[in-house]
Amino acid sequence: MFSGKVIVITGASSGIGAELAKSCAARGAKVVLVARSHQKLATARLALEVECKDRVPLAGCVDGASSLVIPTDVTQENDVQAMVARVIGTYGRIDVLVNNAGYGVFDRFAEAEIADMRGMMDVNYMGTVLCTKYVLPHMLAQGEGHVINIASVAGKIATAKSTGYAASKFAVIGFTDSLRLELTNTGVFVTAVCPGPVDTPFFERADRSGDYVRNVKKFMIKPQDVVRAVVNVIRRPRDEVVLPSFMRAAVRLQQLFPRLIKKVGKKWFTQK
Repeated sequence: MFSGKVIVITGASSGIGAELAKSCAARGAKVVLVARSHQKLATARLALEVECKDRVPLAGCVDGASSLVIPTDVTQENDVQAMVARVIGTYGRIDVLVNNAGYGVFDRFAEAEIADMRGMMDVNYMGTVLCTKYVLPHMLAQGEGHVINIASVAGKIATAKSTGYAASKFAVIGFTDSLRLELTNTGVFVTAVCPGPVDTPFFERADRSGDYVRNVKKFMIKPQDVVRAVVNVIRRPRDEVVLPSFMRAAVRLQQLFPRLIKKVGKKWFTQK
């Protein structure tokens, strides 16, 4: 299933992206690590190669041609075009695109910086749009492919102090749902993966006070939980995955009984 697949992962220098790259490479995929920082990407690739060596005899896992590092700013169209061209020039195809690049800044809207609001939309949403825009023609020409967008439960249930972040993730989910319909019967699948709070460096920037992490620490999931979900989706495509399970239930209830959930969940929705 994974052997020989070309998998492009944005935001691959740390957290979910770096862990997913290791997991896919260890299964025999050709992994392309994409992020802005060349230094962090090099560190992530080294960790990937160590992981692969520990899992021998998966043939070719540590072959230099089985991983590629491409420093890319996903908000810059020229960068994205060059990245996609390099992947195609190296491997000739792209089987899976995981749009994982993203960040958050938690602030009350009255105090939020416009630069942060714009930045989150540019990276989280437009980065997803740009990467998909330039990868999709190759998938359509192949007659197969899979676009996986890492969204968030914040794109399903908005919470206080997340106006910019929630808006960007709602946009990702809307984009994903619409694109999926357009690509019916093309052989290209589109999936949204919506995790709750994940224990990654994301919160070093998002939650500068540390209050939110302290309040929800016991509910946070590990990057490996998201990686397992993505690996399973690559094996068996689905429209959407929400995790963990209790948040999946909360999302369903929110859709069915929005007023009740707003009332009952008020304390939870203001944890930041």
